[in-house]
Amino acid sequence: MTDTRFEKVPARDRRRFPDISSRAYEHPADRSALVALRKLSGFDTVFKALSGLLPERSLRLLFLSDTVRVGDTQFPHLNAMLRDACYILDLEKVPQMYVQQDPKPNAMCIGLDEPIIVVTTGLVELLDEEEMRAVVGHEVGHALSGHSVYRTILLFLTNLAMKVAWIPLGNVAVMAIVTGLREWFRKSELSADRAGLLVGQDLQASMRGLMKIAGGNHLHEMNVDAFLAQAEEYEAGGDLRDSVLKILNMLPRTHPFTTVRAAELKKWAESRDYQRIMDGHYPRREEDKDTSVTDSFRQSATHYADSVRTSKDPLMKLVGDLAGGAGDLAGSLRDRFTGGGSGGTSGSGAGGKDV
Repeated sequence: MTDTRFEKVPARDRRRFPDISSRAYEHPADRSALVALRKLSGFDTVFKALSGLLPERSLRLLFLSDTVRVGDTQFPHLNAMLRDACYILDLEKVPQMYVQQDPKPNAMCIGLDEPIIVVTTGLVELLDEEEMRAVVGHEVGHALSGHSVYRTILLFLTNLAMKVAWIPLGNVAVMAIVTGLREWFRKSELSADRAGLLVGQDLQASMRGLMKIAGGNHLHEMNVDAFLAQAEEYEAGGDLRDSVLKILNMLPRTHPFTTVRAAELKKWAESRDYQRIMDGHYPRREEDKDTSVTDSFRQSATHYADSVRTSKDPLMKLVGDLAGGAGDLAGSLRDRFTGGGSGGTSGSGAGGKDV
């Protein structure tokens, strides 16, 4: 029987990845969490039971009734991009996509049983075709990884935290879970950025899209190298006070900062892992069941250790120095907070900028 799933996919000179496992592009921290969850006995049953408590049915009805569903006769160019992205990543079932009237550029993939992709009019109007292709690939990557399940739960728990805020300690317990989910979800966004690059296979388009999300439709006023330099300045600038402020700024967010996403994606695009995928060497879905949880956590731990070792952030450098047995803790803390050095005069040490 003829497969008609992708009969409207445009012919494009890009690589396709048959049977690709989401493990191929997932960030190590994201991948280890997902592998562990998938290995849990009864995992699917628990989340299906949760679906009765989550507002998924309500959300589906809301999108159906108050947004525009993408298809052959509505936003056909987005429909072609969606089918193309599913073709490239070999996603068996094409998710439904909706366009929502909202001037703020945004996109999301939610749903427990079947993922739904929602993009705002602000995003559609902001991005050109190849930039939008990367975003659609990003959302299809979320669907392939199963991120939509956890995002739906995160939305539910965030809403629950607001409802139980009046209960003593009730909000604290829920927000502890929400904070952990947000940290995981920030890593899942880096995974999805990689999926978007695999779909579009145009790093410059991905960079342009992230710049536009940060600075609007003024490409003639922006520069990719300068944008990436911001990420380096953000990571390396300041002292321990700035490091703490970075953490506090990040905690309520579900997405990493845009300059950081751009820098992380460029680094991955230049890595051997990306080249191996492009050469056709990547893990297959049929191997997912044999994936070792221990190996996945070991890879995640190695990644974090390497991140600490190579980081230019003052706090991470301090952690790396202490882990390597470097000197006196009190002296190190004093120097990092004041910007002083051995034998020098303590100064303000401030030099970082808010991003």
